[in-house]
Amino acid sequence: MAQAFLSNAEPRKALVALGSNLPVEGQAPRVVLDRAIAQLRDYVTAQDGGDFKLSQLYRTPAFPAGSGPDFVNAAISFDWPLGPNLLLEKLHAIEADFGRSRLQRWAARGLDLDLLGLGNLVLPDPDTWHVWANLSTKEAQSRAPDQLILPHPRMAERGFVLIPLCDVAPNWCHPILGETVSELRAKLPPEQCREINPL
Repeated sequence: MAQAFLSNAEPRKALVALGSNLPVEGQAPRVVLDRAIAQLRDYVTAQDGGDFKLSQLYRTPAFPAGSGPDFVNAAISFDWPLGPNLLLEKLHAIEADFGRSRLQRWAARGLDLDLLGLGNLVLPDPDTWHVWANLSTKEAQSRAPDQLILPHPRMAERGFVLIPLCDVAPNWCHPILGETVSELRAKLPPEQCREINPL
């Protein structure tokens, strides 16, 4: 298990994807994301993180198709001096502040915060990562890992992740696939990209 604190280590670049397609307490998804971003920025600053970068906001069709209203998506990168589990716990706590419950995968939701990557960490190990990355769409929709998998096992196939991420970390290199965010984005099907537009 990754340690909570990385003593005498340089901060790693953290990558976080954000999404919302339901109002929370009467506030539209765009406002929900603004509030969540402010909470996360304050937390990162308090933990001596830095270089906080926010992408444009994008309107994206719900995935899977027909599962709900369009999403507002974004991505954030920042330098993170501590361990991955501490950051994941905070992301889940912010989601909970906005009423998120994890009862159904890929359902409509008021707020979704996904830890995509942390430097070149591979967790828990490459073999386990490959198992989760190679699940069929049907399997991935019905199964959730009981531990943190990094990098996010399906990030390379998702335009709603890679397009915002290109705004803030185009040169981050996937530690298993060996390709940058920009290179992964260039491999997306054109029809997927056409549906993702800046607000």
